[in-house]
Amino acid sequence: MSPEASSSQIRHEPDALRFLVEQDGEVAELVYALERGRMVIEHTRVPEAIGGRGIAGQLVRAAFEHARDTGLRVVPACSYAAAWVARHPEFATTLAD
Repeated sequence: MSPEASSSQIRHEPDALRFLVEQDGEVAELVYALERGRMVIEHTRVPEAIGGRGIAGQLVRAAFEHARDTGLRVVPACSYAAAWVARHPEFATTLAD
């Protein structure tokens, strides 16, 4: 398996309000809430055993792409997601006011 998660490996579980990816027997996830047409990214968790591979960034990108594609506005309540979108201005238009 590739050392980095790819977007094709990321699964969206809308009923559980999360995106996840499994690597090396570990599960990384991004959890969100839906509030009045907004996706509130609550936290991103990557186990230490698979950290440093860009997985958190791939999870956040998948969430922002999903929000953009479905017309949701994003509230990056998770500090990692907030820092990520600051480094990716192409997603700034998806941020909630």
